[in-house]
Amino acid sequence: MIYYIPPVNLLGKGCLSELGVPIKKLNCKKALIVSDKFLVGNGTVDRVVDILKKESIESVIFYDVKPNPTVANVENALKLCQESKCDFIVSIGGGSPQDCGKAVAVLATNGGKITDYEGMHKSKHKCLPIVAIATTAGTSAEVTINYVITDESRHVKMIMVDPNTLASITVSDPDLMISKPANLTAATGMDALTHAIEAVVAKGAMDVTDSTALYAIAQTFKYLARAVKNGNDIEAREQMSYACFLNGIAFSNAGLGNVHAMAHQLGGLYDLPHGVCNAMLLSVVEEENAKHAPQKFRVIAETIGFDTKNRSDQECVDYVIKRIQELAQEVGIPKSLKELGVDNPDFELLAENSMKDACAGANPVFFDKQKLIELFKKIA
Repeated sequence: MIYYIPPVNLLGKGCLSELGVPIKKLNCKKALIVSDKFLVGNGTVDRVVDILKKESIESVIFYDVKPNPTVANVENALKLCQESKCDFIVSIGGGSPQDCGKAVAVLATNGGKITDYEGMHKSKHKCLPIVAIATTAGTSAEVTINYVITDESRHVKMIMVDPNTLASITVSDPDLMISKPANLTAATGMDALTHAIEAVVAKGAMDVTDSTALYAIAQTFKYLARAVKNGNDIEAREQMSYACFLNGIAFSNAGLGNVHAMAHQLGGLYDLPHGVCNAMLLSVVEEENAKHAPQKFRVIAETIGFDTKNRSDQECVDYVIKRIQELAQEVGIPKSLKELGVDNPDFELLAENSMKDACAGANPVFFDKQKLIELFKKIA
């Protein structure tokens, strides 16, 4: 068994201040900082620049990353990286800057175009060192071997699974997550829950991944609504950051499933928020998965407080699905694509592309095209 986890991980309130020591040990001279305009504007990027300066490390900033990062974003960031002669990447943000940073880092050492790396284990060489600083608790992109880039020419999200893109250092400081908007907290938090549940249900699940994923599920049900209701609730923010870290190392090793396979298509075709798409699909897909792997849902039900003794498998499944739906409603997740402005979804194309998605292979059961269309229609 190979178990992937970044070698150095800073966790907990205020841990960003500890970054200087491990970053100096990388022996790098100039960073390409990959972030977004919001984090430049609110001073988060400046805090990191100051830490780098104290260690005599130069930096340049690329902040034009879209919420669903594109091939063009990657190409522009790579150009800046090469022209500035940067020797490592510092990605600051949620999943978008993290994924863009990985793409740049792998191209810098392997060459070619990012479309060459779609799929599993495509690169030959380790990427540039990455220091991944999370500012949301949800995507877990900072700790995984996965990244997602939108090919705008095909309107498809490309899924890359590549151990060569594993970060050298990660930072999960809840102080960076304070006061994030409620809708962003909800979407990223439901993304975290999806990661954890899919990791438990996935074909590649094992005891070591279940242990972290199940704990993450429990903490998300306990703390996500609190973080959404009060963005300054530091206990809720910190516990969600731990849950995000733990579910990230779980699904990075166990795999995901058809919730993500389907959500990727909605994001690629209609440019919808990834976490929201996952949240809308989670109960729909897992209700179907439960018909084939009911024992997984007994364990999840027990984890979130259901007394499973003398209860049938179906009662356990029903409890889990109900709790997912209740949490989604409590944190304000839309119930339909129509609410997101998609009136006539292309069900045929969505289903066809879902079947090709790298995440689909980890689902406990194969969904054919008609089954996928049926499930997409449930959230239309």
